[in-house]
Amino acid sequence: MNITRHKGLVICELPPEGGLLGGELTGPDLIGEAYDADPDIIVVPVIRLAPGFLDLGTRIAGEVFQKMEQYGRRLVIQGDIATEVAASKALHDFVYETNRRGHHLFVPDHAGLIARLG
Repeated sequence: MNITRHKGLVICELPPEGGLLGGELTGPDLIGEAYDADPDIIVVPVIRLAPGFLDLGTRIAGEVFQKMEQYGRRLVIQGDIATEVAASKALHDFVYETNRRGHHLFVPDHAGLIARLG
């Protein structure tokens, strides 16, 4: 786990290896995994998303984002999801609205995250 700070925010970046978010790893599990760092933002690489996470019909993504909000944490999904976004208008709209609000984010890489945080 990589812990960094940016403009007073503690950012916890999970490694590519580990449980899959939306599978064996739930929102509260994710917060528990990063608990010692007391992060403001938890970054999860796309490779750690459970199958179906980006299929909005499963409701997995919505449930995870909602839990993160309830616990006062920001969730960032980091990696290339262009193919999935292009294949689903619902996912396209979800990613667009999520990024527009700016609390939770979908970013292509670490540089994209830092750019979004300003």
